[in-house]
Amino acid sequence: MEQSLSSLHPNPGWATNSGATDTSATDMVGKHCILELYDCDPSKLDDETFLRHTITTAAQRAGATLLNLITHRFEPQGVTGLALLAESHISIHTWPENGYAAVDVFTCGDHTMPEKACEVLCEELAAGRHALRSFLRETPAALGTTERMPAMPIAA
Repeated sequence: MEQSLSSLHPNPGWATNSGATDTSATDMVGKHCILELYDCDPSKLDDETFLRHTITTAAQRAGATLLNLITHRFEPQGVTGLALLAESHISIHTWPENGYAAVDVFTCGDHTMPEKACEVLCEELAAGRHALRSFLRETPAALGTTERMPAMPIAA
């Protein structure tokens, strides 16, 4: 099933197709995962090409749509990567000298599974141990009652 980008990134708090909004509850925007990877393979943490492939695989496994991927390898070591997703982002920062990577995965909507992206990164970087914290990102119900319009540029 092919989806358009507009269907992948919902606008939380906006009216549904029926024109009604539920102002009695808080809408979930998405899920945010913070992953700490310890005792990783230092050579993998310093391999920019490997990390690009691993981030791409992680996004796919999460059911997310990769829009862009930027990475940078530092001298003498370490890589930072940022995957722009239609649903939000995946970021990674590595410290090969410490066998450590800090990962952030945030996805909007209910069709993605950011924990799956975390599993891929944990496995592929051969983490000896890890810590995963995840929480829901919520939109206050009050936003559902407010009409939101795009900002218009101010004429000079």
